[in-house]
Amino acid sequence: MKIVNLISGPRNLSTALMYSFAQREDFAVMDEPFYGYYLKNTTTQTDHPATEEILNTMDLNLSSIIASIQTLSSLNHVFVKGMAHHYISEEPDFILKWDNLILIRHPEKLLLSFSKVIDNPKLEDIGIKKASEMFLFLKQNGRIPTVIDSDELMKAPEAYLKKICHVLNVPYTSKMISWPKGGIPEDGIWAPYWYKNVHNSEGFQKQKRTQTELPNHLKSVLKEAMPYYNTLKKHIIKND
Repeated sequence: MKIVNLISGPRNLSTALMYSFAQREDFAVMDEPFYGYYLKNTTTQTDHPATEEILNTMDLNLSSIIASIQTLSSLNHVFVKGMAHHYISEEPDFILKWDNLILIRHPEKLLLSFSKVIDNPKLEDIGIKKASEMFLFLKQNGRIPTVIDSDELMKAPEAYLKKICHVLNVPYTSKMISWPKGGIPEDGIWAPYWYKNVHNSEGFQKQKRTQTELPNHLKSVLKEAMPYYNTLKKHIIKND
């Protein structure tokens, strides 16, 4: 069975994609299984909502987490939704046998959304630098990942999902285009802090942009992020 590994940043529509794959009968989904491991081992000082609860309830052992993913894949295809920066290792060799997707979004849009939950994010918190490093790592090991873009997805969600399924060599099903309102059992315990929009949705829908200009205190982060975004942007699948 396949392990489809979504390497994303926060606020990139990664949860919506997880919900999309959760509608399939041939896929199980996992919501950020490396989050607790990351919080335990990261050197960043950013406060995350529900940190103590995450640390107290999630598996914090990397080998054990990987084993649980492999075990689940013996029964079904598995869609792993994860954040790029949760991969602390510079060479996470275990993903080389997986089908890797890198999901990106323009950093300005990402930062505007992310800062509603975490006020002063740093470059390391939004995953784009790590995603760029992961792309290079996978490429150097002959496993070039597929790069997808949230804006391209929202142009025509069904058409883009068909392209993603084609790349993954799995059949597309129209079940992927919508889901019932509310959460799914696989939601992480952080869902109340991050998943309001997707819980209120019944499918892919554009969110209204309530703030048009990035706050001054985030402009330096945007400047740092853009070179990594532009590097990955060259490789995205277009939704023509």
